[in-house]
Amino acid sequence: MSDTAPVLMWFRRDLRLSDHAALTAACEAGQPVIPVFINDPLVERLGAAPKWRLGLGIGALAESLEDKGSRLVLRRGDALEVLQDLIAETGAAAVFWSRLYDPDSVDRDGKIKETLKDADIDARSFGGHLMFEPWTVETKTGGYYKVYTPFWNAVKNVGVDAPRATPSSIPAPESWPHSDDLDSWQMGAAMDRGADVVRPFVQLGEQSAQARLGSFMAHGVAGYKDNRDIPGMDGTSNLSENLSLGEISPHQCWHASQRALDEGKAGAETFLKELVWREFAYHLMHHTPRILDRNWREEWEAFPWNEDARKSEVWAWKKGRTGIPFVDAAMREMYVTGRMHNRGRMIVASYLTKHLLTHWRIGMEWFEDCLIDWDPASNAMGWQWSAGSGPDATPYFRVFNPETQLDKFDKNRDYVGRWIAERKSSPHEDALKFFEAIPRHWGMKPDDPYPSPIVSPSEGRSRALEAYENRDF
Repeated sequence: MSDTAPVLMWFRRDLRLSDHAALTAACEAGQPVIPVFINDPLVERLGAAPKWRLGLGIGALAESLEDKGSRLVLRRGDALEVLQDLIAETGAAAVFWSRLYDPDSVDRDGKIKETLKDADIDARSFGGHLMFEPWTVETKTGGYYKVYTPFWNAVKNVGVDAPRATPSSIPAPESWPHSDDLDSWQMGAAMDRGADVVRPFVQLGEQSAQARLGSFMAHGVAGYKDNRDIPGMDGTSNLSENLSLGEISPHQCWHASQRALDEGKAGAETFLKELVWREFAYHLMHHTPRILDRNWREEWEAFPWNEDARKSEVWAWKKGRTGIPFVDAAMREMYVTGRMHNRGRMIVASYLTKHLLTHWRIGMEWFEDCLIDWDPASNAMGWQWSAGSGPDATPYFRVFNPETQLDKFDKNRDYVGRWIAERKSSPHEDALKFFEAIPRHWGMKPDDPYPSPIVSPSEGRSRALEAYENRDF
């Protein structure tokens, strides 16, 4: 590699400058660095909310690079073709990127690496999206883990690399290649009017992610073990939004939590376990990619799920009009904030897959369209866990009762009161925002009567258990 041949730094779901192995290596190579983001078919097919949020993240990364005297070059098209064009235009002799782990990205990246290396281009991939590469964690017999607790025990004492510092400078080329205008990509088009509603709830970019982590470690992590289950409290880190796009690294979260644990903040251990739960999801996606689109437990393939997404019960669930307050509040939270409390995710998923006997894939795909913190591995594993068809899943015969769950985790109805406007003389402003966020053709208004349950908890439990009774699980 000549002293002037640039390195193309291909950003993907790693929208930060600190603790970035690929960027650090590019800056240390001694050549100019050209940061690139490619809007390829895998980006194009993202759901409405994830694509919109990614667009915001790209814009924030571009500003961070400009503060360093660099730029983010934007191109649209097939990733390999775009990289080949940029190599021809700039004389680049290397392409660096951070690894992704979903099957489509692995297939794409493998072909790109092979093709570039055949052309004598230094093509290198680096870790950073995970703390433990999925192929490095093995059982004593050399297999992969299928249950979380042994996985946690295997990694909890393994050293996690210390976060890397932000490069002090990013060497710039003498001239820059053409870049698309981010606005021309219209990454928020499918969000329509929902974008204006969700935007105030977004904490955008690396600096905001670091501030969020710092605030949680200072004020929230000590009580995390208990408070994380109370949806009416701000008891979680809310970092899933930033982790999903790599605006913060899991290494940074791990080491901050270890420091909190050393300071005597007991809830930090629970937070560490949640970080490892995310790793476990990626471990399973790597070893059993069927978790993304098929029942992980193959014996569930014969289960008679409802697979009609147009069914009235399914639409009531999507609209937050099931008549079950916990379910409806959680769905409405998602439309207003782009996220959903984890306890709410468990309840809405259980209600759809068990009370309504609807295939988990329908719910998973709806979340893919609606969540700004969408993550392919965590989303799939969460849905299959709730349905009972996944690894380390809740037992199929365990059917959450959304009414008793509400009494246990929202005793004062703070959560339901924040998100459901009907029957209220003075609804919470966030409950009213729901009606501004949803599609106009749903035709819903705050003064509509609140519906009776489409399926009551007792009826849903009975028909779920009846459906399970004669199945050979």
